[in-house]
Amino acid sequence: MAPPAIIAPSILSADFAALGKACSDTIDNGASWLHIDIMDGHFVPNMTFGAPVVSKIRPHVQRPTSAYGTGTFDCHMMIAEPKKWVKDFQKAGCDLYCLHYEAAITSTAAENPADHSESRTSPEEMIRYVHEQRMLAGIAIKPETPVDVLWDILDNTKKEEVPDMVLVMTVHPGFGGQKFMASELPKVKALRDRYPNLNIEVDGGLSETTVDQAAEAGANVIVAGSAVFGGKDPAEVIAKLRSAVETRR
Repeated sequence: MAPPAIIAPSILSADFAALGKACSDTIDNGASWLHIDIMDGHFVPNMTFGAPVVSKIRPHVQRPTSAYGTGTFDCHMMIAEPKKWVKDFQKAGCDLYCLHYEAAITSTAAENPADHSESRTSPEEMIRYVHEQRMLAGIAIKPETPVDVLWDILDNTKKEEVPDMVLVMTVHPGFGGQKFMASELPKVKALRDRYPNLNIEVDGGLSETTVDQAAEAGANVIVAGSAVFGGKDPAEVIAKLRSAVETRR
């Protein structure tokens, strides 16, 4: 049986003029986590917000009392230098730091925003570093990245270098409101078949009309932005997303 359903609305679709209240209301409406999209204008062609915004919304949502618990801030780091920002986001209130595989194989080992380093990092080193900063670690892949690049990472015997979650993008990262790419679901199924207890997240184009496909493939962590924040009844949307996953576990 797959892990329990986790519904993580993306605050990229929330009302930025009242972001703190939007976050607390979303948890009150039944969300498990909040998905926070961090974009730097380099790794993806869009910019969103940084650690100062995360620190401002953190007081509006109670910290989780256990790993993966309600109120988890799931920070999706669509940035070119993910290691540089780990400490800042930990201090800001991030609970799960999800870096991109594609960034981890090309970025430097610098540990602070102002630092420079000639040394390169790796996905395993990054995951270990996130764990050392007392956060859960996730690893994400873009649509153009084959899922088998993750096998060695997930099969690593060094548990501190194994991610706590895998994110399969079902759109090209960078902008909200894109059309769901069902072509990415075989990656989800391959992950679920190999790792039945893994938290597998899908992000992009998820709604009441597409969640069934994702859940059938084996996803248990559902990111939905406009479907939740643009819905007439966000609580009902969250409940339907959760039910779609739970009935297929």
